[in-house]
Amino acid sequence: MLQLRNFDVLYGTSHVIHDMALSLERGEILCLLGRNGVGKTTLMRGIMGLTVNCRGALELDGADLARLPTYERARRGIGYVPQGRDIVPGLTVLENIRLGLNARSDGRREPPEIIWDLFPMLKEHLGRRGTNLSGGQQQQLAIARALSASPRVLLLDEPTEGIQPNVIQDIETAIHRINREMGMSIIVIEQKVLFARSTAHRFAIMDKGRIVKAGKPQELTDDVMHKYMGV
Repeated sequence: MLQLRNFDVLYGTSHVIHDMALSLERGEILCLLGRNGVGKTTLMRGIMGLTVNCRGALELDGADLARLPTYERARRGIGYVPQGRDIVPGLTVLENIRLGLNARSDGRREPPEIIWDLFPMLKEHLGRRGTNLSGGQQQQLAIARALSASPRVLLLDEPTEGIQPNVIQDIETAIHRINREMGMSIIVIEQKVLFARSTAHRFAIMDKGRIVKAGKPQELTDDVMHKYMGV
């Protein structure tokens, strides 16, 4: 479904992502692991076209996206929830969610009903400013905004970072349902090994801008974690 081949990302003269080969199958959850600073977020931003200097192949269902601007990649079916959430100040919860509708290719102007089922809290606060929500609520809002575009692929950058434990469970449940009920393929950056073992269909560990280990969740042993992540 989503294919990267010989994919490089550079910031100025700094070569961050090196000759990346990565695939995401239809209906799959892939968990990206790795220490801080190894290039996970840069890879996500490269897929979305948010970095200036990228080269190599990036395809979605066989269509070449590598030369398309960010908004066109979104319209072709890639949704992105960035680290830090990027809730727009001054806009209400509903207005933030509706921003995602701009990436739709079918002209629909109302968010999918499943959003309210996944995140009922949001429906209770539609008129409230998004930046006045708690961190966990803002994360749910950021995911809802991305889902408004009905993407085929969803990129999630550390969706449970800094979130209170009770909301983490809600977000993990939502990710399962998005994958199962909406048939969405998902790449999620996550530091929690238990999350990767219980949620992902595959994992990939990054180091210095490259994939150094990949496999099924049952292969994500303590020895593997110690070797590649020092835990």
